[in-house]
Amino acid sequence: MTATAEIQALKDAHRKTWASGDYPRVAELVTDVGERIVERAGVKLGSQVLDVAAGTGNASIPAARAGAHVIATDLTPELFLAGRSRALDAGVEIEWVTADAEDLPFEDDRFDYVLSSLGVQFVPRHEIVARELVRVCRPGGTIALGNWAADSYIGRFWTIMGPYLPSPPSYASPPAGWGRVEHIEELFADYQVQLSFERRALDFEAESPAAFIDFLADSYGPLVGARSKLSGDGRWEPLRNELIALSNELNAADDGHFRVSSEYLITLAHKLK
Repeated sequence: MTATAEIQALKDAHRKTWASGDYPRVAELVTDVGERIVERAGVKLGSQVLDVAAGTGNASIPAARAGAHVIATDLTPELFLAGRSRALDAGVEIEWVTADAEDLPFEDDRFDYVLSSLGVQFVPRHEIVARELVRVCRPGGTIALGNWAADSYIGRFWTIMGPYLPSPPSYASPPAGWGRVEHIEELFADYQVQLSFERRALDFEAESPAAFIDFLADSYGPLVGARSKLSGDGRWEPLRNELIALSNELNAADDGHFRVSSEYLITLAHKLK
């Protein structure tokens, strides 16, 4: 069994990663994912909703606008400041709770809807978080997840970053797994849930591919950390160049600017009664 101290150290590192940079700026680019999973889940007035790895509330806020009672959880409470501000601007009330997605502090069968927008795929042990999602969802309830498709622009982005960074621990699964139907089917195979999937896409835009990569290097925690680690030994520029090359390859703009579509996978898991 993996030592508790080792797991805690990894989670502490994850928290620092997501607290670095300016993730709220990045979150504003991907609000569509949270909107879509709330819509596809069919969140209803008066329902009980849990948003897991909620960040700044991209799923929590539209769920609250639908009239649900929402608890937003995240391992990185530093993100809640921006989340509270966004909720205030939206005119909704949300309860913000610091919590580990692998050990949710809620009783069994509590929530009508369990949501996560680009969140759970970064939790290290996929089997454990899948178990927790099912545990806290009531029979007849719905788990709705939005995660980057493994073969999308962002999925390929991670693939390029991989060789530049230390190998993850043997017990940690790569984030891209939540973007593959077959992986998700394996995660939920032992539970009484009915799965369905669909793919959607959103566009990223910037003045140029290089401008977009540099924006992420300033704002997006994983890339902020990569730049910090790699700059000292001269490996940051090769990584940056590879990411710019990918962005050029997929660039759909023909006017010198940058526009790329990145697909994400919506997973709906209906917990059977």
